Amino acid sequence: MRVTGGGTAAGAPPVPDSPFADAVLERLTAAYRPAADPGRAVAMRAYMKDVAPFLGLATPVRRALSRTVTAGLPRPGEADCAAVALRCWHLPEREYHYFAVDHLRGHVRHLSSGFLPVARHLLTTVAWWDTVDLLAAHVVGPLVAADPALTADMDDWIGDDDRWLVRAALLHQLRFRERTDAARLFAHCLRRSDHPDFFVRKAIGWSLREYARTDPDAVRAFLARERGRFAPLSVREALRNIGG
Repeated sequence: MRVTGGGTAAGAPPVPDSPFADAVLERLTAAYRPAADPGRAVAMRAYMKDVAPFLGLATPVRRALSRTVTAGLPRPGEADCAAVALRCWHLPEREYHYFAVDHLRGHVRHLSSGFLPVARHLLTTVAWWDTVDLLAAHVVGPLVAADPALTADMDDWIGDDDRWLVRAALLHQLRFRERTDAARLFAHCLRRSDHPDFFVRKAIGWSLREYARTDPDAVRAFLARERGRFAPLSVREALRNIGG
């Protein structure tokens, strides 16, 4: 993925030059802004703890508008996807970030391991669970599945000071099912078992609960051995559907 230009914040990936992204952003703002609902926007912003302003687009409306934005456009390349995502992230309203996440999910199979730094930036900028969880499971996860060398990055993320990178490392295998690296999952959970943050503790339980759909006995055995190291929240989340 060749990029030109520069990011707008220190450490931000440079935004690739992309006529495709030019077209998407022009269509996107033209579609979203007239449909804004200021009253709904206030409630949405409050629900998301003021992480960002909102236009006030209900999800069905937003997705219908998004389909008009991309209709008739060619399949984007990796640089195009990076440009769309990074430029959407530069816009303040949260719906543009949602568009970027949905766009990446739709084209993730065409992205290489070189996209991971862009994903990392999205995870740690204007970060909240509403974008982090989808990026972790539907973008980072498929990138790691396609290139197992990226597991080294997940091992780095799990030890990071940024809670959202930790959460992403915990959740990136959510959709792996039988392909889950259980040893790594358990090791990651143990490594951050004493983390004080609610969102990390919740992610530990969620990741274990999801793997329990595939191998409940392994999760029960793991918690039988290590339960005392985890916060009650993590244990409750992990055992919600299997008991123990």
